[in-house]
Amino acid sequence: MQIINKFYKLVNVYIYFILFSLLILFFSTTYSNANAFKVSDIKISSPFELNFKKNSVIDKGFQISFSDLLSTITTSGDRKKIRNISIKELKGMIDSFTISDEKFINNEYFANLETTFNKKKIFKFLENENIFPSTPKRNKVLLFPIIVETKDNSIYLFNDNIFYDKWNEKKNSYDLLEYLLPSEDLEDLIELQKTSKDIETYDFSNLINKYDIKDNIILIIYKEDNSIRTLSKINLNNNLKLQNKNYSKVDIVNEDDFSSIVKNLKQLYEDQWKKNNEINTSIKLPVTIFINSKKTKKIIELERALYNMDLVSDFSILNFNSEGIQYKITYNGTPNIFLNDMKKKNFELEIKNNIWTVK
Repeated sequence: MQIINKFYKLVNVYIYFILFSLLILFFSTTYSNANAFKVSDIKISSPFELNFKKNSVIDKGFQISFSDLLSTITTSGDRKKIRNISIKELKGMIDSFTISDEKFINNEYFANLETTFNKKKIFKFLENENIFPSTPKRNKVLLFPIIVETKDNSIYLFNDNIFYDKWNEKKNSYDLLEYLLPSEDLEDLIELQKTSKDIETYDFSNLINKYDIKDNIILIIYKEDNSIRTLSKINLNNNLKLQNKNYSKVDIVNEDDFSSIVKNLKQLYEDQWKKNNEINTSIKLPVTIFINSKKTKKIIELERALYNMDLVSDFSILNFNSEGIQYKITYNGTPNIFLNDMKKKNFELEIKNNIWTVK
């Protein structure tokens, strides 16, 4: 009788493990795409001629998608270091792709391409290029573009300010910063005009505090006859950086000159934002987490959180029994940053014998 009871207990344990494993597998597939980069709405086209090859058109779309992805997660300086990549190597980093809205118009082929890149493979590629990627966080920034006429120290904040009027005219899908401009408040202009000679040292906090936006950029544009000098006070993530730029032989009324200056400044701000959110893939912190195996819902939430953390480069199940599950995690950051990341995901951890346990 005892043998039969032990047999049934053993059968129950196996059934539990099988059902539990299937449950984890099922829910894992629902959020596995969180560990990928998706580049959408890429327009591809080609003349529909005798030598038309659809695969070649798609390959060009992959290259455009890859370029857009790199523009999102790397700085302009790092992108110059990246070697030309073969289409075969590029395809090796693609998990899936979708072609939609295919049509032929006047012997021209048109379609939309959506490409899903494997995040770990992309990070590995960049690591081999000695480049640290950035977390692709989008952010709203308050921008104060102020033109100063150096001849008479007159200031233009709203009226007759081409930077205020046209700053947001051109946008790229891979840009992470969204710029919000101040409302046209005459009091703000009067306040600035009082301090035109000392505007570089002026405390803008009174103007900034009117808006419920944490990050801000003060852009001061010194305008002379045929040159522009800019001073950017970039305050992102409570990290203030000052940047000076000189543009000679330019006329901001000229559309090409103006577009070139704005493009250069936006690139400067995007690069600074990416540097603030850089992922140091050379740091590989080993972490072991234990969680009670009966907390099925919590286990699913934990795996989802680990998939969604950009600083988690890899994780796997180390041990599995009726008491609990041990996860082995490779983290690209310090222990304190890891604990903060987990806390943001609503996980409280306590350490026992060098193993973090989920409370």
